[in-house]
Formats: sequence, structure tokens, C-alpha cells
Amino acid sequence: MKDNLLITLSKRFAIDIVNLCTFIQEHRKSNILLNQLLRSGTSIGANIHEANYASSKADFINKFQIALKECYETDYWLDLFQHTNMISKSEYDIMFAQCSKIRKMLIASINTAKSNQNE
Repeated sequence: MKDNLLITLSKRFAIDIVNLCTFIQEHRKSNILLNQLLRSGTSIGANIHEANYASSKADFINKFQIALKECYETDYWLDLFQHTNMISKSEYDIMFAQCSKIRKMLIASINTAKSNQNE
């Protein structure tokens, strides 16, 4: 159940990232940094999805750790965009909250998987 929620949340977040980047490009300014946010923000869900097909527990953990790193990178880009007025404070708050929730779930899942790895 928890993994299904993580997949759902990360996919919704990826969709929101795509929509945000499209909006910025169309209505505000075209910026090469958009590609960075788009790549990291959508990579989270892709790695979580890929973890479901992992060949081993170690591979599963690795995919989740990659997704976690992408969360941290996405946090960075969102913060940078907010501080450079590419996105509003309210847009930032919404996206950061989503990313933080996914990050916390990933950390919990990684810790659980690591504790069960030796069993």
C-alpha cells in the first residue's frame, strides 16, 4: 500500500513539474534551467517505478536512493527558482511540500528495506 501511494504521489509530482515548467516557458521566460528541474523532478517517479522491477533487494534500494537524490536536486532547483522569481512563493510552497512528502516516504522505505536486507 505504501509503495502504491509513493508511486501515485511521485507521478502526480512529475505531472505538476511538467506543468510548472511548461507554464514558466510559455508565460514567463524561457530558461535553460527549466531542463534541470524537469529532469530531476520527473526522474523521481521514474526511479520509483523502476524499483518495482528491481532484480534484487540491493537494486531496489539503489533505485530508491537515486530517487531520493533526485528529490534533493529538485528541492534545490525549486528553491533557486523561487529566489530568482521564476516561480512565486505559493508555487514553491506547494511543490516543496509535495517533494518533501515523497522524500520522507523514500527515506522511510530505504531504511525499512535496508533493515530487512539481511533477512
